[in-house]
Amino acid sequence: MPKRKRTVKDLLVGAKDAAELMVDLAYAAIFFGDDALAREVLRLEDVVDDLLVDLRAVCMIAARTRDDADQLAGVLSMAVSIEGIADAAEDMARVVLKDLGVPGELRDDLRHAEEVTARVKIRADNQLAGSSLRDLALPARTGMWVIAIRRDVDWIHGPDAEEVLRKRDVLFLQGPREGVDMVRVLAGGVPRELPPPTSQATLSNLDRAVDLMIELKDVSEVAVGLAYSAILLRDETLASEVSAIEDRSDDLFHALEGWVLRAAAELEDPEELRGMLHLAAAAERIVDSAQSMTRVIEEEVPPHPIIAAALSEAEEIVAEAIVAPGSKAENRTLGELRVQTETGVEVLAIQRAERWGYRPRKTWTLQAGDRLLGIGPEEGAPMLRKLTGDVRPEGEEGWVEPEDED
Repeated sequence: MPKRKRTVKDLLVGAKDAAELMVDLAYAAIFFGDDALAREVLRLEDVVDDLLVDLRAVCMIAARTRDDADQLAGVLSMAVSIEGIADAAEDMARVVLKDLGVPGELRDDLRHAEEVTARVKIRADNQLAGSSLRDLALPARTGMWVIAIRRDVDWIHGPDAEEVLRKRDVLFLQGPREGVDMVRVLAGGVPRELPPPTSQATLSNLDRAVDLMIELKDVSEVAVGLAYSAILLRDETLASEVSAIEDRSDDLFHALEGWVLRAAAELEDPEELRGMLHLAAAAERIVDSAQSMTRVIEEEVPPHPIIAAALSEAEEIVAEAIVAPGSKAENRTLGELRVQTETGVEVLAIQRAERWGYRPRKTWTLQAGDRLLGIGPEEGAPMLRKLTGDVRPEGEEGWVEPEDED
């Protein structure tokens, strides 16, 4: 059967989705010390490589004139940035596979985060196969969202509600850590109970290094999301925020190196710190790639329309909303509003006046005028605006009909 011809947009969307999933799975592999998750990252790296090879070939064929080449240069620049993100995620996975050493304190802190990524295979005796994601209602039952499915060698990113699961499907999910075992049981597996986090009265040098690594992880994930947002929204302010995050990531990395060296003097086997340094370097490279991506909107000519089309039609799109005075979101926390559960949108950052807050916690209280930026399914954008009372002019993307007040 001949290979289906794919457009530049198809290839760019596929590479973007696969690279983002690689980052999520790489961090999850570290949290759980899971070789299977790490190998999934390597599988995806092959997918990204193939997509980007095809993308470059299609761009070369399409560039018949100098003007064509100038316009497609931005697409190729995006490809280089995406490749950098994928390569960094691969390096993280190899920390696990090569057993370079990751401090238990780091795994403990990361896997007890509010949200985790997990891999679950549907086994022979299961309660999932033959049913659609809509009928299964996993978010309501377990709190976990299916972000991708691997079916043999094929990948389904952001599966829609009508997708019917099959035996031997490998599911990739995000949600609260207590939901992981619930899905594992439904899939015919056994629970993997995590021990409770340890508590210490005083912070050691290793604890400080771990705190910096967690912050570096957070800013690397936010930088990628904001970079896509900056390009899609043609927002130079957001692009400058990505540059500020890149400066912050440099500072975090240098500080982390110092605390790791101090911690090494306290440990019987300092070899276990090698893995953390590799992780930190990879996270810092992800931020560098995100910053490079935003340079496409600093050019005098607008980005190629294929870039905006690819980002807007990716499995997860950028969602933006401004909290309106008197809306049900005003003076309530993200946790009270259950934003991600109700809309499917993960809030990456909130702008208040001239300042940004990254990876806001559930305890963040929203105020009128706050600008929320997040990523999620296409249908989540208008739902987020409805939740925040953000009414845009009719016909504008994301516009929703205002609700009548009682």
